[in-house]
Amino acid sequence: MSTSQIGPRRQRLEAEGFINGYPCRLNAEKLGLDVQAFIQVQTESQTDKTHQSIQKLTKSQPEIVAAWTLTGEADYIFRVYCANLTSLNNLIQNVLLPHPSIGRVQSQIVMDQLKDETALPLTVSALEK
Repeated sequence: MSTSQIGPRRQRLEAEGFINGYPCRLNAEKLGLDVQAFIQVQTESQTDKTHQSIQKLTKSQPEIVAAWTLTGEADYIFRVYCANLTSLNNLIQNVLLPHPSIGRVQSQIVMDQLKDETALPLTVSALEK
C-alpha cells in the first residue's frame, strides 16, 4: 500500500470507530513494577450499586490497570501491577478485602509473561468492509 493511500485509510478507520487510539507500551520492570497479578473478585451482591462501587474502586486504584466483568465463579477480574509482593498484599488486605461490596478475592501472581499483545486477531480483509 502506498503512503498516499495509508493516510486516508487510517483516517476512515478512526472516523468509523475501528481505531480507538494509539497506546504507548511501557516497560513495567524499568518503572519498578516487578509484580504483575490477576485478581478475581466475587461480590457480596449483584446490584447496580455494587457494580458502581466496583467501577469507582477500579478507577481510584492506579495498580489496577485493567478490569473486566466475567461469567462463572468470579464476578470481576483485575490485572494489577505492583512494585513488590508487599504492595500487592497491601492492595489485597487493605483495599480490596475491606471493601463493602467485595465478598471474596483470589489472586494469581504472574510468574512469566509469554505474550502480551494489544493487537486483535484480524485479517486485513476484516477492515476492508
